[in-house]
Amino acid sequence: MVKIKCIGWILASVLMIASFVASAQHKLTKIKINETVTVQVPKDWTPMDEMDATQRYPSVRAPLAAYTNYERVADFMVNISATQWPDDNVELAKEFFKAGLVNMFDKVEMIDEGVREISGKKFIYFEFESRVNGNRSQEELREPVLRYTYIQYLIQPGQALVFSFSCPRRIKDEWQATARTMMKGVKVK
Repeated sequence: MVKIKCIGWILASVLMIASFVASAQHKLTKIKINETVTVQVPKDWTPMDEMDATQRYPSVRAPLAAYTNYERVADFMVNISATQWPDDNVELAKEFFKAGLVNMFDKVEMIDEGVREISGKKFIYFEFESRVNGNRSQEELREPVLRYTYIQYLIQPGQALVFSFSCPRRIKDEWQATARTMMKGVKVK
């Protein structure tokens, strides 16, 4: 009985240490995007060049900033939404953006969503897992694409700033805590 308790204690200790090491490997550094926006990204991440960002994330507008990890599987972007929001009705905007997100994927499982205040500003946020079904007629696209995404919006006069983190769902556990910390660290003057 004592042996089992000892093994349980050792196992719990190893798991705590492993958890600490995993979270410690994503140390963040502050990056000033422009005169009004500052974000935090992992120290070892690099900026995407314009062509890379455009190829991987086609959009009406080029991002203000785009960063990726060494393996190029976890990404963070700052963008200005093509949708101009006429007022500061955050709850209505939240439902509008949610509908847009849900329509982009074949399946969306919300982990968390809402409106939160960060440094005196109200951000709309969505944390979810998504699935885009594969295309059976194309060999290289047969498998579904499963992603973890954390996205938040800041409604400003005439524009919405968009902050998004995305990675394959298979590595969500490695990046989820970091993504949450990154999003809570966004500063907009």
